[in-house]
Amino acid sequence: MKKDIEFPQIENVFVTIAKNEEKDMWQVYLLNRHQEQLDTVMVTSKGYGKKGGKEQKTSVLRHMIPQIEPGEYALIEPIDQQVFHLNNEYWVSFFIKGQLYDKKYIFVPETIIQDNLSFIKELGMQGVLHQ
Repeated sequence: MKKDIEFPQIENVFVTIAKNEEKDMWQVYLLNRHQEQLDTVMVTSKGYGKKGGKEQKTSVLRHMIPQIEPGEYALIEPIDQQVFHLNNEYWVSFFIKGQLYDKKYIFVPETIIQDNLSFIKELGMQGVLHQ
């Protein structure tokens, strides 16, 4: 049963939305600042919210990454600026030494703005880091 599964708190694993100046596009990455390798990483992404009083939502996308080494990162997907007004949700699940970890990262509307950008050293880019 789901209630019997232990989900320990995730530390040192981050989702970031960064501006790739070379390609002139925004991209979503998963950063592993943990001391251990992440195995069987699964990410679902979707956007939802309102614009002009009307409900909007994006398709649900699913991504599988076999592993992410300590100190490394993985590209999840490109993201269009036209969905920055939505809640952009990334549900991340992975294993560390056989233990399942699971966390939902939500970028709320209008948080992906110039004032919130910081330098992401692993990427060498400016981005919004979600903890």
